Amino acid sequence: MFRMKRMFKSISIFIMSSFYIMVGLSHFKNPKWYLQIIPPVLPLKLELVYLSGIFEIILGLLLLFKNTRPLAGWGLIILLIAVYPANIYLAITNGEAMGTSSLVAWGRLPIQFIFIFLAYWHIEIEE
Repeated sequence: MFRMKRMFKSISIFIMSSFYIMVGLSHFKNPKWYLQIIPPVLPLKLELVYLSGIFEIILGLLLLFKNTRPLAGWGLIILLIAVYPANIYLAITNGEAMGTSSLVAWGRLPIQFIFIFLAYWHIEIEE
């Protein structure tokens, strides 16, 4: 059982690391996609998109290495909380901010907690 858990955790670390790196890079390739969901009250929208992209890339890379995994996990938790207002904004517009359905917009809210759970799970280093 322990072996299976460790294998699943290793796979999830690789998948999540790849996910964060790819999503981080997409902040630079297609920033307009992310600009749509930044709440109107926040200034420096493009800079926020780039900054969150940089953090996603760095934290995704740090997640790959055992000795930096706790830092990456805590950093991802902070980042996921920091970008949560964008998901709330998308939801309260019922998806109109991004041209998507209200189901997708509201569905993103609980998914963020799954990502937070996974980041927290990855903090613990298996020996």
